[in-house]
Amino acid sequence: MQLFAVVLTVAAALGIIVIGALYLLVPHRVASAFGLPAWPEEPGETGWLNLKGVRDVVSGLVILIPLILGHPDLTGYVLLAAALTPLGDMLTILRHKGNRTLAYGMHGGTAVVVALAGALLLAG
Repeated sequence: MQLFAVVLTVAAALGIIVIGALYLLVPHRVASAFGLPAWPEEPGETGWLNLKGVRDVVSGLVILIPLILGHPDLTGYVLLAAALTPLGDMLTILRHKGNRTLAYGMHGGTAVVVALAGALLLAG
């Protein structure tokens, strides 16, 4: 069970780092897949998308660092806190009448997976 929790944690962290990198490298290509009804269209407006990229890369690193340093319990608590980010994304998309499938499926699903990984690490 602990190995599954670690694999799930690493997959979640690396996934969010990759998504963040995409928001930094090709922001307009990935923005439409977030689920909001509209994103900035002008080339000069990519700053907001880049901020999301930085947030995601850092979020993934914050999850990986305590795990790499051998603190699965601390990583579990970090994951439980980190699950609030995709939950907030889901609620924001729903509030702004975005894509419900992406809100629940991608963001809600991510929140569940991240929280599950955290709970499994804490159950150790």
